[in-house]
Formats: sequence, structure tokens, C-alpha cells
Amino acid sequence: MYGRSILRPYFAYNATMLPLQTPRLTIRRFQPTDLEPFVAYRNLPEVARWQTWTEYPLELGRQFLAELETLEPFTPNTHYQLAVQQNNSLIGDLYCKLDDAGQQAEIGFSFAPAFQGQGYASEAVRGLLGHLFAVVGLHRVYAITDPRNTASRKLLERVGMRLEGQMKQSLWFKGEWADDLYFAILGSEWAGSSP
Repeated sequence: MYGRSILRPYFAYNATMLPLQTPRLTIRRFQPTDLEPFVAYRNLPEVARWQTWTEYPLELGRQFLAELETLEPFTPNTHYQLAVQQNNSLIGDLYCKLDDAGQQAEIGFSFAPAFQGQGYASEAVRGLLGHLFAVVGLHRVYAITDPRNTASRKLLERVGMRLEGQMKQSLWFKGEWADDLYFAILGSEWAGSSP
């Protein structure tokens, strides 16, 4: 019988696991037709406010999507962005970076304001967490957010992640020192939850 660590590389490199389906959403690789809506919502001040960028030029988006074509999702030591689609519209994206050992991952999310407040982001994050624990076999998933980003804090709590700590003035962010909140959930905790 093979241990989980032997099976993990198969799961980590098997790109056929995409797309992921949730009741209302498709989580998939980005496509060239996603470029304009992707750049459009990333340029909105209410989306950019809590992200590392202030402006998101079309050429940067084009380069980013081209880079994603060369990467495999759920690969150790690789960051990856997944498109979130509702019906035929791109409504947001999910970030996932596995650690070197393929045991833990950091996640993040950005959604177009027109699709916020309707449960889409929570549904997408739950879908990603379920996949990371049940299929990829991760031990732990964490997320980092600014304490002032109330919507993200509430979303992370809603999907079952626990606040693990606050790093005071740990990041120089858009002209000021900002705190970071760390949220996390273990695979064993996810198994006992009802996402």
C-alpha cells in the first residue's frame, strides 16, 4: 500500500482536475478571453484597495495570463491563479501557492464588486479548500488579510478558518505600515466541517 506522500505528486501535477464545479460556479484555468474582464475589475479602486497593485494595465494582465499558461496548478512551490466563472462571466479569481513540500498552501481571492455580497466568494473558497484537502491532500491552508478588510475577515471566518494571529506593522503597504491577520484551517478540521 502506498503512503499519501507517494501519491501526492500524481495529484499535484494532474491538471485534468480542472475545472472544479460548485453549485453556482466553475473554477478553472484562465483563458485568453478573460483578459479584458480580469483587468477591468482589478483596476477598480475597491478591488485594488487591499491588493499589492494600484493600477493594473492591460499589458500586465496579458503577461500574467501568459505566465499562467506555463504553470501547473497545485504544484509544490508554485503560485497559481484560478478563474472563477458564473454562467459565462468571469467574476473573480483565486490565488493558491503550495509550499516546497506540497503540504501547506496560502490562498487569496479577488472578486468584481458587482458579484460581491452574494456568497460567490465564499462558495469559490469553499470549493478550493475542499479540493486542496480532499484531492491534493494538504495538511494546512492559510490566508493573510489586512485587519481593516472586514469583508475578507468575515469570509475567512465563514468558510471555517480560524484567526491564528496578528502581525503588527509587518508590511509596508501603499505608503504606510500595515498589520497582517493570519487565518488557517487544518485538513482534519475541514473533514469534520460541513462546507
